[in-house]
Amino acid sequence: MVSLDVIPSNLHIFVRSNDSNGSDGGRNSCDPGARMGRAVVVGGGVFGVTAALALRRRGLSVELVDQGPIPAPLAESTDVSKVVRADYGADETYAEMGERAIEGWRRLNAEWGEPLFHETGVLFVTRAPMAPGGFEYESHACLTRRGHRLQRVDAAELRARFPAWSSGAYVDGYFNPQGGWVESGRVVARLVSRARDEGVTVRENARVDDLAAARAHADVTVIACGSWTPELVPELAPELRRVGQPVFHLVPEDASLFDSPQFVVFGADLSNTGWYGFPLSPGGIVKVANHGIGRAVAPGAAVTADDEAAVRAFLRQTFPALAGARLSYTRVCVYSDTADEHFWIAPHPDDPTFVVAGGGSGHAFKFAPLLGDMIADAVEGRVVPRFRWRGGRPARGEEASRHRA
Repeated sequence: MVSLDVIPSNLHIFVRSNDSNGSDGGRNSCDPGARMGRAVVVGGGVFGVTAALALRRRGLSVELVDQGPIPAPLAESTDVSKVVRADYGADETYAEMGERAIEGWRRLNAEWGEPLFHETGVLFVTRAPMAPGGFEYESHACLTRRGHRLQRVDAAELRARFPAWSSGAYVDGYFNPQGGWVESGRVVARLVSRARDEGVTVRENARVDDLAAARAHADVTVIACGSWTPELVPELAPELRRVGQPVFHLVPEDASLFDSPQFVVFGADLSNTGWYGFPLSPGGIVKVANHGIGRAVAPGAAVTADDEAAVRAFLRQTFPALAGARLSYTRVCVYSDTADEHFWIAPHPDDPTFVVAGGGSGHAFKFAPLLGDMIADAVEGRVVPRFRWRGGRPARGEEASRHRA
């Protein structure tokens, strides 16, 4: 890891590194951003890159700095896929955000000219009949009230329509045609490219060791470092928990069983099992992962033998044709969990020019079309109440709660 100095250079900070990537960062008096303010965004994941774009579009000169390459291999944002859904139990706030995010992904597809958002729909099923208080029941009720045309799925319909599923293990649920998945690593790369095109200075492989020095040469600093945030903001160590969740890429023998529309993004009794997954990716793999309690890990932790045994047991019960599939890749996705599972997008209470954007808690990426403006609003003093600076709150939040017994 490269240790770098942050030094003043006229109207912007310059991060000295051994890496030649990024624009030259030069600004002059003709740059409106230089006149209106300078922002440093530390962290090049989905929070950081969307913040950099939004701040640049609001007239600031912006420097985006990451300690490694972007997309970062260990970042929560990075992988082949992330779920896009408006299904959030009884939580109308996230449901409404999910609806707006889906519209945003559709617009991005049109702008990019290729579908990095794949609207396959999402399927949530349960091993017992859906009942009040359950994630699936409450999601179905909430979205129905909001005008979504959801399709109820029983055991027979599940097997007939989605033949990879085992017979009888899941007896109730629904299919929501709105939603799907995004190619998350490619999305981050595309957003970084757009940021460069719009004048953001991007510094990769540039570790910020002296945050005070970096802040001295910026009008606003945004910390968007995911699970690394407490290293730069130690007072958040009690509030942000680094949690690892296992991810598996499987190569099916019969790929046709796992391609959409007969296999879609799914949650398999999600609030009880944590298992979810995706249809066949363009690379020919089926990704299955757990959104569960997780375990405390360091960045770079590996999937364990117990993790693999757990996914094999799940596959035997749920997708028999995947039970013996070859694993092409595994990783531990490192979440930055807040106690209430709501994001942390707010200025420091002692300094409004110092903003933290993080606490993704395993469900932030879907909101990429909204995150940048929410962070830029926080820079301007407008904070979404549930994402405010807080502490000591009970472990209760996202309806598909991972903090379960």
